[in-house]
Amino acid sequence: MYLKDVTVKNQVGLHARPATFFIQKANEFKSSVWVEKEERRVNAKSLLGVLSLGIVGGTTIRIIADGADEQAAVDSLVKLVDSAFAE
Repeated sequence: MYLKDVTVKNQVGLHARPATFFIQKANEFKSSVWVEKEERRVNAKSLLGVLSLGIVGGTTIRIIADGADEQAAVDSLVKLVDSAFAE
């Protein structure tokens, strides 16, 4: 298992468009991937799951992966969040 914390930098957080980019990136990996906010953990490959967390700008989330490409998955998703979803 591999995990990292990252702060969402874009102002609107993980609303529909950035969440879609996040899920598409998570689905590029074979590992199981989760995103955690406070004590809630959801499947990072599920749009409804990610949206249900209500992640807004300035929120710190934890990205967790478990599997063959876990480190690449987490690092890639952290990079996407750090880029403010290229907005």
